[in-house]
Amino acid sequence: MCVLSLISKKDMYGFEVIDTLAKEIDVNENTVYPILRRLTASQYFETYMESTGIAAPRKYYRITPLGQSKMDEYMSEWRKFLEGVFRILGGIVE
Repeated sequence: MCVLSLISKKDMYGFEVIDTLAKEIDVNENTVYPILRRLTASQYFETYMESTGIAAPRKYYRITPLGQSKMDEYMSEWRKFLEGVFRILGGIVE
């Protein structure tokens, strides 16, 4: 869900996804690249190559309409889950 969310905001290449996620949660390339491959195989992402001008071209990931729909579904489920947790723990639900 985090990977879908990041790429829904802007096209990203693999290391950029890893770097962005790693600032918030403990992840590494052995976790993220299989997720990117699986989401691409599920047609939630499409890829394209872009030249860097210095090194080899980078593979960028772009969310597809199917991926956006799946992310919206996951976000709805996540919100319901959090609401339940907050009710159980006595927290405030907005």
